[in-house]
Amino acid sequence: MITSNLRINQLSPEAYETYRAYLAALDARDVEAYGEFLAEEVSMQFGNEDPVQGKAAVLAMLAGYWQSFASIEHDLKNIYGTDESYVLEADNHYGRHDGRRVTVRAVAFTDRNEEGLVINVRVFGDTSPVFAA
Repeated sequence: MITSNLRINQLSPEAYETYRAYLAALDARDVEAYGEFLAEEVSMQFGNEDPVQGKAAVLAMLAGYWQSFASIEHDLKNIYGTDESYVLEADNHYGRHDGRRVTVRAVAFTDRNEEGLVINVRVFGDTSPVFAA
């Protein structure tokens, strides 16, 4: 994860450190570690796709999705919002299985419950270059 390009961060220091750990688990494509941040009732949606409902379903979907590329690294640009609801603007650097590197500009809206667990994630970015022939 790249944080040197982070311009605006409106999260508290505690929430920011938790979010960094969350993103580190994502960048490592570690389904088990990532799952520790999710509430049982989590919902995850990518662009215009239907939302995936429930922790088990989200983790199963991610386990398959994360195998479709070799690596991912988030280059953080801005984090707007509160500790409970925020949006991340980032350049996501994907490593493809053919060795090429592709950057996707994206935003992710995240909502957390009172316990600090993620209950909703909505991601918007065009990942088609990651999978193009």
